[in-house]
Amino acid sequence: MFKSVAELVEICETENKKIFEVMIEQEMTVSKRSYEEIFSGMERNLEVMEQAVERGLNGVQSPTGLTGMDAVKMREYINKGNMLSGELLLDAVAKAVATNEVNAAMGLICATPTAGSAGVVPGTLFAVKNKLNASREDMVNFLFTTGAFGFVVANNASISGAAGGCQAEVGSAAAMAAAAIVEMAGGSPKQSAHAFAICMKNMLGLVCDPVAGLVEVPCVKRNAAGASNAIVSADMALAGIESRIPTDEVIEAMYKIGQTMPSALRETGRGGLAGTKTGQEMKERIFGSNAQPTFN
Repeated sequence: MFKSVAELVEICETENKKIFEVMIEQEMTVSKRSYEEIFSGMERNLEVMEQAVERGLNGVQSPTGLTGMDAVKMREYINKGNMLSGELLLDAVAKAVATNEVNAAMGLICATPTAGSAGVVPGTLFAVKNKLNASREDMVNFLFTTGAFGFVVANNASISGAAGGCQAEVGSAAAMAAAAIVEMAGGSPKQSAHAFAICMKNMLGLVCDPVAGLVEVPCVKRNAAGASNAIVSADMALAGIESRIPTDEVIEAMYKIGQTMPSALRETGRGGLAGTKTGQEMKERIFGSNAQPTFN
């Protein structure tokens, strides 16, 4: 079993295995389930992600009215062909936003690793799959690779915005996606680790400041930024660029930053954007001047 990214990479290199293979084997050992059972379970997760993306791209609106229809706007913008960013990158953005808009609209999503960060992994996966000629099996394996890195983060740091800020949620999701993109693109386990580290470093210190305590503003748009970060970080790693700080130390740094972050900036809906004049007005419009929101 592996407990760190360094151990994960060492197992892959020593046994000449892919990251997803090591993750599946570990899951089989821990859960005592068969390969077929574990694979089919992850395939179901993929189906949920696919359905959420499709629903979001068709247009959804949250009950509060704070979020919705931005994925449609991005898709329409892409179709015009005058975008400044590349089509693949913006496709990932559209699909990441679509997923989180479905979450805000009380739809079914797959937490990767959390509901608030659920758009990054499927957004990037469904954007790169055609570019990399990925089969359905490849796509499921992509999710196992993200899970391997998420496993390390969850057990050595945090994936909770309440505990470590948005760096622990969207930051972790983006880094997980970056690592999986590299493996799907044919990169080595070590390159996947570097992609994870590069991506995570770019999101250190990101606070969790949901307006009205809801997973809508700025969460949805942060998933867009996370998806962009993941793809760029994957390209950097595939180009041979390495993180000077080892991956496990980056994860440790994220954890320590989260521990020192004020509570107002850790999902309480009191500081940051939630504490702005407009943020407070939104909260009062939704919950009333005396009501207290339910924090997510």
